[in-house]
Amino acid sequence: MADNAEIPTISDYGRLATVTTRWNDNDVYGHVNNAVFYEYFDSVANSYLIEVGGLDIHGGDVIGLVVESGCRYHAPVEYPATLRVGLRVDRLGNRSVTYGLGVFTTESDDAVVHGYFSHVFVDRDTRRPTAIPDGIRTALERLVVE
Repeated sequence: MADNAEIPTISDYGRLATVTTRWNDNDVYGHVNNAVFYEYFDSVANSYLIEVGGLDIHGGDVIGLVVESGCRYHAPVEYPATLRVGLRVDRLGNRSVTYGLGVFTTESDDAVVHGYFSHVFVDRDTRRPTAIPDGIRTALERLVVE
């Protein structure tokens, strides 16, 4: 556990999405398993890319591949719970983006979990890095942390 100075608050994120925990998210210890938070991160970021950036996950020429991720856990969460997941862009390059994400309960604006992951945008067929498409770049620029 990190000290409170290192725990992000909900105001640190430019976009919020709601996630409802599922029965199978809990592990044998009675809390949401650590790996499940990565699923929340991936779903929230990709939903944003699809809805706001126009990413075509089924037929587009460009896709995003995860190349790095990390996460810190501050407090347990257990099923059932409604969570708020904050999304921001910590770094935006020509071919890659690093997202910052935080997970919050409805009772607190302090993150129970926070982390990051990086997408490299690649050509769907060759898997070679390519420039971030304009629509996606515009959407990502809205969430850049200054």
